[in-house]
Amino acid sequence: MKDTVDNSDRVRASSTVAVNRQIDREIEARVRRYVARSREDITRRIWELDREWDIERVLETNASALAFTGLFLGRKYDRRWFWLPTIVLPFLFQHAVQGWCPPVPILRRLGVRTRKEIDREKYALKILRGDFEKTHIGDRAEAALTAVRM
Repeated sequence: MKDTVDNSDRVRASSTVAVNRQIDREIEARVRRYVARSREDITRRIWELDREWDIERVLETNASALAFTGLFLGRKYDRRWFWLPTIVLPFLFQHAVQGWCPPVPILRRLGVRTRKEIDREKYALKILRGDFEKTHIGDRAEAALTAVRM
């Protein structure tokens, strides 16, 4: 696993090395579990990865839900609820500009991954499944684990 930071992945660049390493270890462990699995099992896992929510989607959904909740409660019950979107929306803006906001470290520790991390696992599984070349299964396993470490 690498310790260098991919600056094109702003969330990963702003996450701690320990959190990134933990996520990388989990990706590698999942790929290892699929080395001896059937093509159908691997395809099912790829399908699951296509539907996994990345950190961007989680942040956007949570921010909009909190903002709508604050607007609704402020309009219907008490104007003091308007503080909720007033706090949440700048966090979302900060994330859009910097790739970081206060919920990011919490979500990362909970294991919420970036799209690139999800795609790395998917790519490795596609190598295992044999999508790219006709090689011996041992060669595919090594190529998949190498792809995960990239």
